[in-house]
Amino acid sequence: MALLLLLIVPAGPVAAFAFTGYAVGSLGRVGLRAADRTAWLRSAAALAAAVAALLYTWGLLHVVAAVAETWEGGTESAPLPPCLTPGREERASHVVDHTVSYVPLGFVCETSGGGSYRSDTVPAYVNPGVLVLALTAAGVGAGARAMGGTAARRHRPG
Repeated sequence: MALLLLLIVPAGPVAAFAFTGYAVGSLGRVGLRAADRTAWLRSAAALAAAVAALLYTWGLLHVVAAVAETWEGGTESAPLPPCLTPGREERASHVVDHTVSYVPLGFVCETSGGGSYRSDTVPAYVNPGVLVLALTAAGVGAGARAMGGTAARRHRPG
């Protein structure tokens, strides 16, 4: 689990840089004034994907901090500090283990009765924000693809 976290954290900024490079490069290749609607939509989709990658990485950094906090406490730290929720300390006293959820992003506290609950280590805006940005990127990208296909058919010699 920790190895996967260490692999994903740097992948977020790399993906954001790649999406931003695609967005800027595709507009820069033809020029801002000469770019058609399809180029603008593709660039907008890439920028939305870049922001989604950065927001996901921000939430992931919170999860990494929570995992590091559990390791720092050792085996004698009960309950796990990330599982403590103000006003619900009784629930945290039954925590026996933790896992990481990648979609939706979160630190999951597992209780002795077989249940689990998501701690509030990841800010509440991260998962909805990533979802909205990813769906926006996919929708705008699909729209650009559909427009590009009709434009190509219209301008085909024949």
